[in-house]
Amino acid sequence: MSLWFWILAACVISYATKFAGYLVPAKWMKNERMSRIAATMTIGLLASLTVVNAFSTGQQLTLDARVGALLAAAIALVLRAPFLVVVIAGAAAAALLRLAGWG
Repeated sequence: MSLWFWILAACVISYATKFAGYLVPAKWMKNERMSRIAATMTIGLLASLTVVNAFSTGQQLTLDARVGALLAAAIALVLRAPFLVVVIAGAAAAALLRLAGWG
């Protein structure tokens, strides 16, 4: 099978999943338990994506400037900095670490 078949299949699956979300009854979504589950899943997915992107290259674990950037951003978050400051702190830390030859 060609690459285009898989691209189209992924598009159809993605659209069907989004459409299925509209078919869920509204009263299910107003349930407190469902809201808590959805919020928890969102946080878990974001955390796992962050860890995978910060600590891996391909299928290998890597410690490079991304770890320092994540640490700088985490410190900025703990200090309750605005989101833009968090992003700039992470980018600056990564740039400085790469300039120093650590990644």
